[in-house]
Amino acid sequence: MPTLPREQPETSPAQPHQARRMAESFGADARRYDQARPGYPDALVTRIIASIPGPDVLDVGCGTGIAARQFQAAGCTVLGVEPDARMADFARARGLQVEVGAFEGWRSAGRTFDAVIAAQSWHWVDPVAGPMKAADVLRPGGRLAIFGHVYEPPTEVAEPFAAAYRRAAPDSPLNVQPARRPLDLYQAAYANFADKIRETGQFNDPEQWRFDWEQSYTRDQWLDLLPTTGGLTQLPPDQLAEVLNAVGDAIDSLGGRFTMNYTTLATTAVRAATS
Repeated sequence: MPTLPREQPETSPAQPHQARRMAESFGADARRYDQARPGYPDALVTRIIASIPGPDVLDVGCGTGIAARQFQAAGCTVLGVEPDARMADFARARGLQVEVGAFEGWRSAGRTFDAVIAAQSWHWVDPVAGPMKAADVLRPGGRLAIFGHVYEPPTEVAEPFAAAYRRAAPDSPLNVQPARRPLDLYQAAYANFADKIRETGQFNDPEQWRFDWEQSYTRDQWLDLLPTTGGLTQLPPDQLAEVLNAVGDAIDSLGGRFTMNYTTLATTAVRAATS
């Protein structure tokens, strides 16, 4: 089972930022997305806020505002940038200021921020232009924080999902992925984010953070979340139903619920002082 949602490439895994159709497919059911997706560890939010010079946060690819609302609740002023107008509208309805557009082409109009965050979204950003744009809009001492979840469902859930997905969408490039993907693959991706940040010459040396946690899901809760993930947002209803039925049967065999092991990874770096 791949990482949560917006971490699944439509084309080559090496170039997910070019997979615009999938990147902008999550707004098809923004309400479900917002209700079903998990938030981020409080320890992560607290650590970021404690390390920035002020309260102004720019949320790149803010989606429905899941992470942004956590930062708002902790006292930050948050501006979201989101390419999907449907997601942006939902976030605005929940009290977030959002401007529509892709981060690389977004016009800051001279505005700067104490933090630039990207929750489950940085892989959709151009790996070269993105860090440079972040450096441009960060104040000296401000922090770029890229983070997202890796989840590990039990084999009894992951294997039936993978088999059903292969049957429902045999031509999908996601079928080349194993049912359960090792954490070290995602750690390598976050290390690559760090390499691209270093190449800008605009940041202090990046840090890698990790937070491990668990969440229990009932059958209905997991089947509500699955359609918001990248591999399923574009499936026709009959194919989606085939996948959900198989996963539902698997969870029933476990007694109707299971525990998910989550790891939240972060690559983060401080904007170097200007000379």
